Amino acid sequence: MVASFEDTGRRAVRSSAAPELARRALRRAIHFASYNFVLNRRSTRTVRADGFRLVVRPTVFHPRYFVASEYFSRFVTQLNLRDLNVLDVGTGTGIIALSAARAGAANVVAVDINPNAALSARENALAHGFADRMSVVCGDLLSALAPKAAFDVILSNPPFFPEEPIDVADRAWHAGPGYRDIKALFEQARQCLAPGGRFYLLLSSDSDLGLIGSLIEQAKFRARLVGRKSLLIESLVLFELRQA
Repeated sequence: MVASFEDTGRRAVRSSAAPELARRALRRAIHFASYNFVLNRRSTRTVRADGFRLVVRPTVFHPRYFVASEYFSRFVTQLNLRDLNVLDVGTGTGIIALSAARAGAANVVAVDINPNAALSARENALAHGFADRMSVVCGDLLSALAPKAAFDVILSNPPFFPEEPIDVADRAWHAGPGYRDIKALFEQARQCLAPGGRFYLLLSSDSDLGLIGSLIEQAKFRARLVGRKSLLIESLVLFELRQA
């Protein structure tokens, strides 16, 4: 499992990618600009992404500046989710949860630890007519869900990098040393996933795929790559996890 994740990450980076030191420097520059001018802004904005008009409150992951959201949303829209129960962990504006509702899910629960994200997701669900099928919870991963909650599909685009976040806004980017802030996600997901269920996880090829792979293996999931999108210095890698 670990080797598979590490090998996938290496193969996912385009052959024209910059050398490692240059890529790290560029990533730091991108984070500086993203944190100071996008994540940590003080104004509420509206944006169109994958057919949705979304309210984006301060400190919330912006689905136009960060292409991962639209990429994942388009993938989810193509799934057959009719009459299924779906969970979106780390919902941000709610775009992935909205896509699940658009794909026919009977019930969607969207979770985010950032209160502004939870508020944005509620507003966006109401604006798109999905409030009757989409509920939003402000909480840490799956800890705020009802006991014995069961989902047919779990979706998550967690923070990609294992550094200490500056504040709640930066938690969309950094998950703490050793992926501290999402470490429990995989075990919690295993407990909440219905028999035969699927867990779709979007990461970066620059994530520590070896460490994340070990967490997935410990939670007794098997993984396969189902999507990949090349970017300037990295690739988005999308995995389907199923119970082993």
